[in-house]
Amino acid sequence: MYTLARCYGETQGSDAAVELFDLAAREIELIDDPRRRVLLKGSADYQRGGMIMRLGEPERAVHWFSPFIKFAEDEMRTSPEQFDFEWVSLLANSLTVRALSNAAIRRPELAIADLERVTVLSREHGLDQLYPFTVQALANTYKQSGNLPEALRRYEEAERIFGASESPTIIASIQLMHAEAMLMVGMSDDVGRMLDEALPVLRKDKISQDIAEVEMYRASAALLDEQFDLARRMAKASMRKLEKRGSTWWMMAALIELWAHSMQAKRVTNALVQKALTLSGHLSANHLLDEAWLARVLAARLEVRRGRLEEGEELLRQLPSPRAVTPLDHRMQRRLVLAELALAKGDRRTALLHARKGLDELGLVRDQLGGLELVSATAVHSRELRELAIRLALESNNARQVFVWLERTRAQAYRYEPLEHVENAELAEHIAEVRGLGRELMRAGLDGRPTAELRTKLVKAQREANRLGWHAQRWGRPRPMAGLSEVIAELGERAMVSFVVSGGGMVAVVIAGGQVRMVRLGVAKDALESAQKLHFDLNALAPDYLQPPLAQVIEASARKQADALDTLLIKPLIHLIGERELVVVPTGTLYAVPWGVIPSLHGRPVVTAPSATAWLAAAQSDKPKTDKVLLVRGPSLQFADGELDRLAAHHVRATVLSGEDATAAEVLAHLDGADLVHVAAHGEHENENALFSRLELVDGPLFAHELGRLRTPPAHVVLAACSLALNRIRPGDEALGFAGAMLAGGTRTVVAAASKVGDEASAAAMADYHRALVAGAAPAVALAEAMAKDPFRRPFLCLGSG
Repeated sequence: MYTLARCYGETQGSDAAVELFDLAAREIELIDDPRRRVLLKGSADYQRGGMIMRLGEPERAVHWFSPFIKFAEDEMRTSPEQFDFEWVSLLANSLTVRALSNAAIRRPELAIADLERVTVLSREHGLDQLYPFTVQALANTYKQSGNLPEALRRYEEAERIFGASESPTIIASIQLMHAEAMLMVGMSDDVGRMLDEALPVLRKDKISQDIAEVEMYRASAALLDEQFDLARRMAKASMRKLEKRGSTWWMMAALIELWAHSMQAKRVTNALVQKALTLSGHLSANHLLDEAWLARVLAARLEVRRGRLEEGEELLRQLPSPRAVTPLDHRMQRRLVLAELALAKGDRRTALLHARKGLDELGLVRDQLGGLELVSATAVHSRELRELAIRLALESNNARQVFVWLERTRAQAYRYEPLEHVENAELAEHIAEVRGLGRELMRAGLDGRPTAELRTKLVKAQREANRLGWHAQRWGRPRPMAGLSEVIAELGERAMVSFVVSGGGMVAVVIAGGQVRMVRLGVAKDALESAQKLHFDLNALAPDYLQPPLAQVIEASARKQADALDTLLIKPLIHLIGERELVVVPTGTLYAVPWGVIPSLHGRPVVTAPSATAWLAAAQSDKPKTDKVLLVRGPSLQFADGELDRLAAHHVRATVLSGEDATAAEVLAHLDGADLVHVAAHGEHENENALFSRLELVDGPLFAHELGRLRTPPAHVVLAACSLALNRIRPGDEALGFAGAMLAGGTRTVVAAASKVGDEASAAAMADYHRALVAGAAPAVALAEAMAKDPFRRPFLCLGSG
C-alpha cells in the first residue's frame, strides 16, 4: 500500500499519495507484533519521506526518517541479537536519505555524520549494495557544502559504479546532480550539451519529474551563457510540470525564469520587484534558504536599476552575510549588486573594491580545482563583474589602472604554475580508449561502414576522460599577478599591446619605452569580423595545388582583411610602438590572427600571449638550451620526409621519431624534458572539446589532454601542423587549445598555426625557421623572417615567450 502510494507520488503528485499513505499507516497500527509494526512504520515513513524530499521539501522530509532511525539505533544497542538484515538495511537506507535531505538544506555536518554511520553499518553487516548510494549521497553533500572538487570526484565514482549495474533511472539521477555541480563550477556549455542529449531520451520515456529537473538545469545553463530566451522557455516548461506534480521545486524554476526575464526587460517595473520578493518569501518558507537569498539579491538589483537606491540598499542590508555553503554564483551576484549600487551613488572606488573582492572569492575556488577546463570555466561567474570593472577602469582614462584590471580578469588559467604531475592510470586508460575509438571511427568512415554508434562511444569516452582529468589533482599553484614595473623591465626595447573590448568599443593598452598609454580604436565588431574573415580566407588558401586564378581571388580577399585589421588595430598605434618588436595580448577572434600578415607588421617579430602575467612567467623561465632535440614525423604528410631530413642536418644530435616509432607513447616520453621539439604532422583543433585537440601520429592521435602528463615540459615546441594555435575562447578570454595547453603546462615558447597550412608551404617555412634559429635568432625573430617570404601561405604564430 505504501509502495503504491510512493508510485502515485511519482506519477500523479502528492495529493494522490497522501490518502494512501495515511491508510497504510492506520493498517500498520493494527498489527499485533510490536517489532513488525515498527519495521513497517519505518518502511512506510522512509517511502513517504523520500517522496516529500523529491517534491522539494527536504526540511519536512528529515522528520519522517528520524523516529525510525532513533528507535533502530536504540534497539541495536540494547538487543543486538534481534537486529537482522532487514532492520539494518532499512536503517542504512533511512540514514542515507536523511543525509541527502540535510545536505539539501545546507546541514553538511549532520549529513556527513549519517553517511559515516552508513559506511560503518555496511562494513559490519556486509551491505555491499549500499556503498554506491553512500558515494552518491556524499557527492551531493560535498556539493551542497561547497567542496566542488570532492563532489565531482564522488559523482564520477558513483556513475562508474552504477554504470556497471546498468540502472538507467539511478544513473540519470546521478547525472542530474553531477550536472548541477558542473554548473556551480561554471561548465555551462558542457552541461547544456549533455542535457540536450538527455532530454529526447527522457521525453520518449515520459518520466515527467526527471524531464522537469533536466529542463530546470538546462535553463540554468542557458542563463549562465546569457541565452535568456532559451532559459525562459526551459524554466517555464519545468515550472508547469513541477506545479502539476505539487512539487515545490517549481519555485527554483520560477527564479531562473524571473532572472532571465529581468535581464531582458527594457524597463524595470514595481511588479517585477514585487514578484522577486514574493518568490523569495515562498522559497524561504520552504527552507530553500540560498535560493530565497538569491531572489532578494535580484530584487535589490532591480531596485538599483530603476534608481530606487535607498530601497535597494535596504534590501541588501536585510540580507544575512553569505554562509560558508552559499554557492559561488550567488556570491558573485551579491558582489555585482553591491558594486552597481556603489556606482549608482557615484562611489567608483567602492564599486571597484567590491569587484576585486568578488574576483578574490572566485580565485579561492579556482585555486582548488583540477584540470585546465574547470579552472578556465569558472570565469563565467565573474563575466558581469569583469565587464563592470573594465568599463570603470576605461572611463578613468588611467592606462595603468586598465592594465591592472585586465591582468586581474583575463586568462586566469595561465596564472598557475602546474604542480608536479601524479600518474593516473585510470585517466591514461580512458585516453587510450579515446585514441582507439578515433582510429576505428576513421577506418569505418573510409570503409563506408555506419559510424553513429562509434561516434556515440567516442563522445562518451571523451566525456569520461575529461571528468577524470577535472579531479585527478589540483591544477597548480597560483602565481602573483604581473606588476607593471616588472613587465616594463622585462620588455626592454620591445612593446606590448593588450586589446580589450568594452561597451562595443575596441581599446588598446600600449606599453612602450617605459610608458603606458591607452588608445581607443573604434567599433570592436569591425575588427573581430575582419579577423574571422581573414581566418576563413587563410583556410581556403592553404591547399598546396590551388588553381592560380582561384588562389589570386582568395589571397586578394585575405589581403583586404589584413589591410582592414592594419587600419583598425595597428596604424593608430604606430606613433607609440614605432619599429619595436611586439608582444600582443589579443581578445576574442584576434587570437587567431597571424600578425605577420598585417602590412605594418610585415617581417616584424611578434609574440602572442594570453596575458602579461603569462608572458612574464614564460619570459622569466630558464632560457631553452638545444642539447635535447626531438624531431617527429607524422603519417600521410607529402613533404615530411624531406622536411625532417633538412632539419636533422641543422640538429645533428637530434632524436628522430618517424614511421612505426612515431607513436603517441614514444612522442610523449621524448617530449618530457626536451629542449627543442619539432613535430611535422596533421593536426586538428576541437572547439567544443578543446583538450581533445590533437596531433595525428602513427597509432592515432596525441591529445592536448595528455600534455599534463609531462613532468618536465619541453621548453620550445614547433607544431608544423594545421590549426593547433587555435583556442576555444570562454568568458574572460580564457583560451584553451593544443598550444594553449602546452603553454599552461609550462612550455616557454610554442610556434604553431591558427589556420590550415599546406604541407609544401609548411615545410618551406620550417626550413627557413630552423636555419635562422640555428644561426642564433630568437624564436620570434626567426619566425618573422620565415613568414616574411610568403605570409599568407605561412600563417604561423609565436606563442608564449619569443
